[in-house]
Amino acid sequence: MEVVGIDVAKRKFDLAWLQADSGKLRSKVFDNAPTGFRQLLEWLKKQGITPADCHIAMEATSQYYEALAFILHDAGYKVSVVNPLRIKAFGESLLRRQKTDRADAELIARFCAQNQPEQWTPAPTEIRVLQRLLARLEAVQQMHVQEQNRRHEAEGIALESVERMIASLKAEEDRLKRMIKDHIDRHPGLREQKELLCSIPGVGDQLSSYFLAWLRPERFDSVRQAVAFIGLSPRHHESGDSVRGASRLSKLGHARLRKILYLPALAAIRCNPAAKAMANRLKAGGKRPKVAVVAVMRKLVHWMLGVLKSGIQFDPTLALAKG
Repeated sequence: MEVVGIDVAKRKFDLAWLQADSGKLRSKVFDNAPTGFRQLLEWLKKQGITPADCHIAMEATSQYYEALAFILHDAGYKVSVVNPLRIKAFGESLLRRQKTDRADAELIARFCAQNQPEQWTPAPTEIRVLQRLLARLEAVQQMHVQEQNRRHEAEGIALESVERMIASLKAEEDRLKRMIKDHIDRHPGLREQKELLCSIPGVGDQLSSYFLAWLRPERFDSVRQAVAFIGLSPRHHESGDSVRGASRLSKLGHARLRKILYLPALAAIRCNPAAKAMANRLKAGGKRPKVAVVAVMRKLVHWMLGVLKSGIQFDPTLALAKG
């Protein structure tokens, strides 16, 4: 099978073709734009690289890869979108010293050939729209915080400008929140799933929206995979007979989801009997309060995936009985 690695940047992407018959590499550069996509498909066809016998891999770099991934997927190619940390670790294992776009594309191609990463499946249109709205809301909220911080240093005319910007950003933030709510309400499937998620005490509009956008059950074979995706898996620190370090969170995952889960976990400890019992049990066993909160964060992921897969609203009595 022919293997192609693609390093995607904002304005261009570098391609490395690892030829199946000779093992040689060929490189090519295209514009990261519709004209570049058409040229890529024509070039692949000219080289005899058909969808039936080709595996293409790229990194999940911001949102730059998505348009190209959709084009290749729609053309019938097997596409894999890989976590950049996996590519980085692979490069380190090879003691790679070069860091250029061309070298990165070659590295991705070799990673694909050796590891055969799983095939990427695009999310439905309504999920992609939800992801875009949430990403825009995050950006506006960050600008809002920045302007609030500038308020303490500004005065006079400059302060008036800051105040106008704060008011404008707050209005846009509220508008985006309404758009997210309306978008979910307009799609019966999303609306029903949100109702299931919000049946869990501690889960509200924000967490349910992010969960629907990035933690759909069909993306994961197990809850463990979903927990790892967020970065809530424990990382043990042991070596030989003498080193027994404290376990910590891996934090190799979706940092924003991990952050958003924190406050709902605190709310769940207050108002969700099953979460409260878990936290109290851990504290009674000598665990620090933060460890108990993280455990509840993980349990919320279990419960949220559970209600979506079963289609049944959360039952606190049953959850309490299960521990």
